[in-house]
Amino acid sequence: MQIERLVNMVFYLISRQQATARELADYFHVSTRTVYRDINTLSVAGIPVLSARGTGGGISLMDGYTLNKAVFSQEEQEHILQSLQMLRAADYPDAALTLSKLRAIFGRTSAGKWLDLDFTYWGGSQKQKTEFLELQYAVLHKHAISFDYFNSSLQKSKRVIEPLQIVFKARTWYVAGYCRSRQEIRIFRMSRMKDICILPETFDRILPRDFSLSPDRKAECTLPVFKLKFAPEIAYRLFDDFQESQVEPCADGSFIVTFPYELTDWTFHYLLSFGKYVEILEPEEARDMMKKRALEIAELYY
Repeated sequence: MQIERLVNMVFYLISRQQATARELADYFHVSTRTVYRDINTLSVAGIPVLSARGTGGGISLMDGYTLNKAVFSQEEQEHILQSLQMLRAADYPDAALTLSKLRAIFGRTSAGKWLDLDFTYWGGSQKQKTEFLELQYAVLHKHAISFDYFNSSLQKSKRVIEPLQIVFKARTWYVAGYCRSRQEIRIFRMSRMKDICILPETFDRILPRDFSLSPDRKAECTLPVFKLKFAPEIAYRLFDDFQESQVEPCADGSFIVTFPYELTDWTFHYLLSFGKYVEILEPEEARDMMKKRALEIAELYY
């Protein structure tokens, strides 16, 4: 469309300062005659386009012309550009083009790629990153998706959901979506979603404003309180996994960690990842359950 081409031509001239008619024609896939008509249209619209003939000549904008950037403070301009760099790193649609345009408006040059986001696990494959981008597309364009889902007991089920939000919480990616088989909004751990397929059908549903991954405070109060003792050798993991207020250093170099959590297999599998460097002090029921699991593991090696 001509309007879009005219706007892009202004951005092109701002970022490159000067261009020939042939260069513009090749870039926008039009004839040089069309370029000259566009320049005339821009001039009539009040855009200060200059045209110089001869060697070293070309088409340019009046010196100092950078559109209207006065509405943004210096700090606001930095925030906008930084936000767009984050979106570009996440492969957000058209972020790179928008970033280029705003750099031209603000008269800024590139500061280099200061941020890189990779949503795969260490040692993960390109397929994982592709799946993340597919989920991103499905959420943005409201496409239903199907996939095989494995719960914490590794039971597989086929799901079709309307994906509404991608969430990162506690070092893990989740997808919040309306599950058509359960007929309610459910949370799916992304690492357990396999063979993701974007369906051609779209939906109109939006995420309720009161939706939150935060547990209900009433439910929190009913959870048993774990009291754990960690050896100094594993201290480097504590502030990655627990809140500062939950960690209490001891005189002997060990740490006491207190936090409410469920008595589930996942909890004990997680605590086992600390090996011999953690001891459950309370509750007694949890000590007994951990002892049973430790003995079952020991029996494998006898």
